[in-house]
Amino acid sequence: MVKNQQHNWLLSGLKHPYLVFGIGFLLCCGVCVDSTRVLAKDDLGKIAQSSTAKTDNAERLFNEGMKLYQQGTADSLRQAIKKWEEALSLYRLLDDKKGQAISLNNIGEVYKDLGEKQKALKYFNEARLLYIAEGDKKGQASVLNNIGEVYSALGKKQDALKYYKEALHLSRAEGDKKREATSLNNIGRIYSALEKKQDALYYYKLALLLRRAESDKKGEAISLNNIGGIYSALREKEEALKYYKQALPLRRAEGDKKGEANTLNNIGGVYSALGEKQKALESYNEALLLRRTIGDKYGEATTLNNIGAVYRDTKQPNEAIKYLEQSVTITLQIRSSLDRENRKTFLESKLGRAVALIDLLIDQNQPERAFEWANLATVADLADYSRLVNAKVADPEVQKAIDQWNQKNLQLESLRKQLSQKVSQKLSQEVNQLQTELNKKAEEIRNRSVEVAELFETKPTDIAQLRANIPAGTTVIQPVLLIKKKNVPNTIPLFLLTKDKLKAIKIPIDPAKFDSLLTNTYTSLTNRYTTNYLNSLQPLYDLLIRPIETEIAATKPKQISIIATGKLRYIPFEALHNGNEYLIEKYPISYLTRLSSRSLQTKPSTSNQKILAVGNPIPRPPLALKGAEDEVKSIIPIFPGTQIFIKSQATLANFKSQIPRFSLLHLATHGCFQKGGCKKLGLKENTLLFADTKFNIQDAALLGLKNVDLITLSGCQTALKADSNGTEISGLAYLFERAGSKAVIASLWSAADEETKEIMVQFYQNLQKGMRKDEALRQAKLSQINNNVHPYFWSPFVLIGDGR
Repeated sequence: MVKNQQHNWLLSGLKHPYLVFGIGFLLCCGVCVDSTRVLAKDDLGKIAQSSTAKTDNAERLFNEGMKLYQQGTADSLRQAIKKWEEALSLYRLLDDKKGQAISLNNIGEVYKDLGEKQKALKYFNEARLLYIAEGDKKGQASVLNNIGEVYSALGKKQDALKYYKEALHLSRAEGDKKREATSLNNIGRIYSALEKKQDALYYYKLALLLRRAESDKKGEAISLNNIGGIYSALREKEEALKYYKQALPLRRAEGDKKGEANTLNNIGGVYSALGEKQKALESYNEALLLRRTIGDKYGEATTLNNIGAVYRDTKQPNEAIKYLEQSVTITLQIRSSLDRENRKTFLESKLGRAVALIDLLIDQNQPERAFEWANLATVADLADYSRLVNAKVADPEVQKAIDQWNQKNLQLESLRKQLSQKVSQKLSQEVNQLQTELNKKAEEIRNRSVEVAELFETKPTDIAQLRANIPAGTTVIQPVLLIKKKNVPNTIPLFLLTKDKLKAIKIPIDPAKFDSLLTNTYTSLTNRYTTNYLNSLQPLYDLLIRPIETEIAATKPKQISIIATGKLRYIPFEALHNGNEYLIEKYPISYLTRLSSRSLQTKPSTSNQKILAVGNPIPRPPLALKGAEDEVKSIIPIFPGTQIFIKSQATLANFKSQIPRFSLLHLATHGCFQKGGCKKLGLKENTLLFADTKFNIQDAALLGLKNVDLITLSGCQTALKADSNGTEISGLAYLFERAGSKAVIASLWSAADEETKEIMVQFYQNLQKGMRKDEALRQAKLSQINNNVHPYFWSPFVLIGDGR
């Protein structure tokens, strides 16, 4: 059985309806990524058709997979994988290695698009081995570029570089100039990401020479644009402008409207940096018009932000605020539709927009609007966490509506990807229509279920409505610690709110020193043997509390509620020290996940309180918790009617069946809430250990917590890491609150058994005496402080939610 082994490997665009290539543009600067994507049998040299049924079926399945792939929805992509898997099986029976290799490559590409990078690598590597066996160097180069793209997306830039260089070597050996140029471009992109700008420039210029030699106008424009980006990063603005201006007419001649908009946006950035603000606005406005015409929401948000920055710099704050608000609104809309894989990169590059807007509003003496946007950004953090853990809701009809909305969102993201690769008016209309449909569906879900309404918020809630829900005697403090990028003022907006008052100030910081201070504070608190912990607790107090110390005292608070953001979520504010005393020695302290119309609405009951407790469910190393078992036994006498389940009785089934009878739930078991899981315990992240299962908190809403005043998690684990921002801490509390619980006590790190037991026993004794939750916990901690106990033992336990 003979097959024609000719395949079309050109990298010059869509030469055939079944040949799909990816050219992605980084929105902020328009840098292009060239990579071979799904491959297809060449129309000009099709694999010879055999009369056997297996051959016919293999080709039919392969082509059906291509058609499904082109539809671009999450469902059709999964179906395409199934078709190609079936084709692959037949190609294996036929010993058709070329058919196998192409099918494997295509399956890997779809898994990459779906965010399943490890699966993608598995298929790409299998395809590579087949190409090697066949001596097909062009096929090898193609799949090596794909492998490099996956490693680049995973943040493994050195690994990506290795594969791109292998692809370059093979393309040169084959005399494949276009693929060589692609590899050179990809290598340049990696060096740029590694901040090796001169190396990037070298490879981009080599790619430019090849593309000019091949009369590849589209590729030439990409290289010119990329070179301009490097010169801009090197602050050689005039040189950058020269290359951008060469790229612009090429992109116009090619009808590449998306590329044209990117280059115009880049030109605007250079003019702005050169102080030619009017020229910058002209370029930005041209780019904005193009981006709106083709439905490029990513690019539209970027250019709106850039226009806002020009108006800010030219002392036109009202215009600046108008454009910045539009940019942040679109950014939040896009954020809700992203899959897990693309979310991290997007947030790192885009959330500085909210910071710039908040900063400007405070400068313009508009603290109310500034807080509205700050609070919305905090809500977006929580909505993100809910989506990433795939949190469920109790109402099956609402859950069905959310699932359908998520599926549509995946389809929207896929269409946006296609639009970024090849602009078409038809595709742009589809994107806009689907976005409108999703906005309508989101509004319907918001109206049906207040529990999940915040998942779909893209506009701030009126400050009057927010402040109306603050109880009398409660003072809310929120330091806004969001991701800051270049050209954003290095300040921390600090808000103080009561029911009838709002104050906002900005605290200047050095970001590197502040990050170091947070790390040192966390390190000293989590090491029970340190003696110099006040060296970081005092500077942090001076930064976050002292500037509003007088205003706090003037409100005469019965409690202080902290809305922590970013890495501040890992720091117990009660341990901040003014040189004479800890903050908790002055005030009861609790935490809020955000300020909402629901979080402080219902006052917890104080009658019929009793405890349902679980302890030491797996009494075997490394999961044994003998101290936790003693802990739950010690709280039995405090409230009549308390029930505990220990060891093999501490099952989720037992716990869940008894929840409706209790207002206080106590879980003295392992809980893992740190990124990447808890390997020593064998627990995945976001799980609680029971005797019969590992419960994922995504199902918190299914526990039936409507009558619960408090859930105490005395043994959960979190950890501050370089790339973490504490959303797992606030997210944990948010999901339990959304499920019905009024408050959660969680531990920021695992403290010692004996001290934990003492604090918990005293806390429940204080509750039994009628104290508020925050005051009960405060008094339990003060008993430790009065005995000069290291804050390692008493400060990790934080009350999140209603402290009353």
